[in-house]
Amino acid sequence: MSLGFDFPPALGEVYRSLERFEISGGAEVSYFVPSLWLREGSGGRSSCVKVEPVSFFRDRIRAILDFPGGGEDFPAGDWSPYAVVYNMMVRVSVAFDHDGDGVVSVLNRDGFRETGTFLKAIAFLPYLRSMGVNAVHLLPITAVGKHGAKGDLGSPYAIKNPFRLDELLGEPLLGLDLETQFLAFVEAAHWLGMKVVLEFVLRTSARDSDWVKEHPEWYYWILEARDGDGGGEGVFGAPEFSEVELEEIRRKVLEEDFRNLPPPSEFYRGWFTSPPSAEDVLLEGEEWRGVLKDGRRVKIPPAFADWPPDDIQPPWEDVTYLKLHTHPDFNYMAYNTLRMYDERLREEGYRNEELWQRLGEVIPYYQERFGIDGVMLDMGHALPAELKAQMMRKAKREGFVFWDENFELRASSQAEGYSAVVGHCWADQHREEFVDLLERIEREGVPVPFFATPETHNTPRAASREGGRLYSKFALTMNAFLPAILFIHSGFELFEEYPINTGLGFTREELERYPSERLPLFSAYAFAWEEGMGDWISEVVRLRRKYLDLVVDSDAKSFFVLRSRHRDMIGFCRYRKGGRGLVVVGNRNFSLPQEGKVWFSFCQNIREQRLRDYFTQWEVLLALDEARRPFFHVKLRPGQCMVFEVEF
Repeated sequence: MSLGFDFPPALGEVYRSLERFEISGGAEVSYFVPSLWLREGSGGRSSCVKVEPVSFFRDRIRAILDFPGGGEDFPAGDWSPYAVVYNMMVRVSVAFDHDGDGVVSVLNRDGFRETGTFLKAIAFLPYLRSMGVNAVHLLPITAVGKHGAKGDLGSPYAIKNPFRLDELLGEPLLGLDLETQFLAFVEAAHWLGMKVVLEFVLRTSARDSDWVKEHPEWYYWILEARDGDGGGEGVFGAPEFSEVELEEIRRKVLEEDFRNLPPPSEFYRGWFTSPPSAEDVLLEGEEWRGVLKDGRRVKIPPAFADWPPDDIQPPWEDVTYLKLHTHPDFNYMAYNTLRMYDERLREEGYRNEELWQRLGEVIPYYQERFGIDGVMLDMGHALPAELKAQMMRKAKREGFVFWDENFELRASSQAEGYSAVVGHCWADQHREEFVDLLERIEREGVPVPFFATPETHNTPRAASREGGRLYSKFALTMNAFLPAILFIHSGFELFEEYPINTGLGFTREELERYPSERLPLFSAYAFAWEEGMGDWISEVVRLRRKYLDLVVDSDAKSFFVLRSRHRDMIGFCRYRKGGRGLVVVGNRNFSLPQEGKVWFSFCQNIREQRLRDYFTQWEVLLALDEARRPFFHVKLRPGQCMVFEVEF
């Protein structure tokens, strides 16, 4: 059957499946979608509209194939600095109450998923493209474990099998396998000139992972029950260290001395046993149990925060650590076997070789099967350096990028093969430390590209902070012109206030307000889709693209902080000698206007000139004061940013 379009293969399969569903009479259902999904990028008030579902999805696919130009002009090689990234958790980002019954159902009465699916993510792509997004970063999309799962659906980070996709991300009525549906998403993104980056977790797995039965030796095992003798507790938990031990641990790690790191107590180590044989591993309910040759029953322990070693977080009941080394003296989970690896683990013969080999096959599988463009390694910096290097060698391709969930900005990240890191903009932007970040860039440049964002899926939402929506727009505008990767966390553009997870930067009161079982990371949730700033994002990104070569310049010589006597008036200049530059200035007081002089921190080759704000067309005079220092006088509304072109 001719489709009348030049379809990529998997996307064509999806289109044909929709056609069959329509012919069978399955199209006559009530199906509501946010009007923003149809009015690409629009800001302001929104609402939901009733559509015929098959026509809606087919029209969205046609809109993708009609996209002019055929793609984003990324440079060859590492494209990361040029990316405008949209971070999606598919299950949440495109969830909606499609039948209007007030509940976001995994499967509604008409047979459609209301939680997010690959099909809806395809339909969502034109909305993203209209905002200037050219790369999509997906939180894990692999099969989710059930043992110890939080909420209704469990965490995408509790990976049951890294080679299997999460069945909840498929649209059952298509009648297509998950792999075809995800491949269609990648094909659609590529057609629009968008890169696709997947996030992987390769240090932990779900406690009910498929691998447990196949390879029990890839896991730590502990006694099912134990008397509380030896001065310890009869319930398993993270190891405890004395203050003296903690002081020594911190000192040795700071000095990078990994010889003879203090081990946990003998009682704690006594929890751990050798693995049972595969035939003696059985699934009891949702939990793997094993029986040792001496008749003792064993189980897979929960993971916990391994660093710092006195972290007080409760155990992570849905995941466990993979056993990366086989040294008999280190058959336990602790900081010195999970992150700050004791030197003896690096000795020849103690790698868990088959496990390392299997982990090294994960990324190439997604490259070859789906054509992804990069990966984010969750806690990648905590993997053994040798394992990480081995995985990168296997996955090395022209234009394929590695991103690291690392909050530090260090040149060593690029030396290890990473193109970008998360960084700490999310932690600094709403505090005085944001100026410190700007001044560091002025002094040192940027050693590795980082995510310029005020929020991630683990942090409070920007719109929930002081300033709310004004702060969100302020942060977006400032970040667009930093020598960094503009990163938009899903829901940010909608002024969403409810966090996806509460992993970083929450107060005790906020943790009580957001119980884990109700968090979108673990349970069904849909954004309100009532208001957005898509038009503003689109306008800012267009301006960023106009000066892209200047914006992505990470050299300290291209970046200067502006000075003002008003603490809430901050800004910076992007500079290139003998050419055009950009001046970005903003008011981080979200209640009061600010007015005053702003000085350049350098005086080279600047003449008097009139500067015009790109957004309001307001003009200011760039002049020289008595000391021949360039300055301009500006008045800013609460939360307002202005961006000017300047000639040098």
